[in-house]
Amino acid sequence: MLLKKKIPLKYVLGKIKLELALVFSYTVLFEIFHHYFINVNVEIPIAVPAIIGTIISLLLAFKSNQAYDRWWEARIIWGSIVNESRTLVRQIITFYKDPDFSIEANDFKEKFAKRQIAWCFSLGESLRNGDAIKPIKHLLTEEELRFVKNHKHIPNALLVLHAKDLHRARNQKRITTYQQVEIDNTLTRLCDAMGKCERIKNTVFPTTYSMYIHFTLCLFIMLLPFGLISLLSWFAVPLIMTIAAAFFLIEKMAIHLQDPFENKPTDTPMTTIANAIEKNLMQMVNEYRNEFEIHDEVSAKNESIKMERQTYFVL
Repeated sequence: MLLKKKIPLKYVLGKIKLELALVFSYTVLFEIFHHYFINVNVEIPIAVPAIIGTIISLLLAFKSNQAYDRWWEARIIWGSIVNESRTLVRQIITFYKDPDFSIEANDFKEKFAKRQIAWCFSLGESLRNGDAIKPIKHLLTEEELRFVKNHKHIPNALLVLHAKDLHRARNQKRITTYQQVEIDNTLTRLCDAMGKCERIKNTVFPTTYSMYIHFTLCLFIMLLPFGLISLLSWFAVPLIMTIAAAFFLIEKMAIHLQDPFENKPTDTPMTTIANAIEKNLMQMVNEYRNEFEIHDEVSAKNESIKMERQTYFVL
């Protein structure tokens, strides 16, 4: 996703440089033909390309709206992933019984949070057809890495590890059955969000629809010189290129937005969102760790005072 407010003109025009080169060559050749073969009537009413241009405008507007809906749906889904990840770790921290602030409970909660962070990174990489294991190696234990490497779908394997830990915590009476159900509901919503992303990824925008619009746009550009050359002569060349650039840019924008998981500048910023999730979840775990350390220091201090008192009374 582009983070800068100002997009370089070179970058914008670079997306349609081939189309502009073809339009420029076509219009120049058309003007040369019209200039040297002036006796040949090659004019058509300007209303003809104008009608086609109106039709293309409506089709491009519809396509752009549909493409933006796909992009916005993807962003909404990842917004829900942020919320559900925070909810999941909050539930683990508050539901898991730990009256004595034990090291085992602290490690369990930290491992659960890191695994959820790994799930977010692996989901983003898998949607981009990248290596879903490479960015999460530092977040998982050796045993967890061996488990997920045996699965083709890494994010789903991480959710399975979540479920196994919940089942183990329930058997150890660290959480109640009702708490397990609540946490499992959160995992279900995360799985639903993953499925929605995969639905957008695997549902191809109709190829024939895009092809017909592109064909009609090319026909419009080809007919445009017939209605403008006789009126503007050589000045029609830059005008036609400007009109063509506007239409081609709108078409390219729709094409880029319709695939929000293809690692393009218009992509859904999944890595940025995952980094934000990592900061939030680790802060939640670190706050619990600080409480654990404070409790440990207080306990040690109380134990020291108790020992001093016992020594005093013995003396």
